[in-house]
Amino acid sequence: MHTIAYQKLTSGFYNRPDVLTIARELLGKIIVTSFNGELTAARIVETEAYAGITDKASHAYGGRRTARTEVMYREAGTAYVYLCYGIHQLFNIVTDETDIPQAILIRGAEPITGIPVMLRRTGKKVADFTLTRGPGNVSKALGITLAHTGESLLGDDCYVASDGFVPAAGDIIATPRIGVDYAGADALLPYRFIIRNNKYVSGKVVKIA
Repeated sequence: MHTIAYQKLTSGFYNRPDVLTIARELLGKIIVTSFNGELTAARIVETEAYAGITDKASHAYGGRRTARTEVMYREAGTAYVYLCYGIHQLFNIVTDETDIPQAILIRGAEPITGIPVMLRRTGKKVADFTLTRGPGNVSKALGITLAHTGESLLGDDCYVASDGFVPAAGDIIATPRIGVDYAGADALLPYRFIIRNNKYVSGKVVKIA
């Protein structure tokens, strides 16, 4: 077991109606995984909010329910992992009440613990910014796969925690989401949140003096 003073987030953190607030407040929190005795942890630096049935960028837009998206209608604090481009396994966190399919994609994280394990999982030689930059890399480095979709993030194998760090308000930037051009006007909504100047932020790195 790790000895760092992490406080696991409770269901109350996730079970709130404002997915944008939750996505913003996830910045600085830590994803912890403990699979097969291997502990890894990384600090969240980039998130994207998906606002359920009214959001054209959401998999649940219009109330769509499929074998893949059904997990989005489950209780807050459930993992939603889906396959993108047939390659990348993307880790999302379900929020709000049961049957309200809001979720947050974790797009970037900064490694803290278990970097040798992350290197092995990703096949990378050097622990540079590419290790956990981008949602596919986050999942691969932390060992999160499609097999974890539907699992609770309130257990001990995979969860999100706080170590007391909170980014300064001026260091949090809201931008449009990435790769959702199909959503029309909704693609321009400022539903992506990043910690400025962090090298683990994916896509275009926003730097403000």
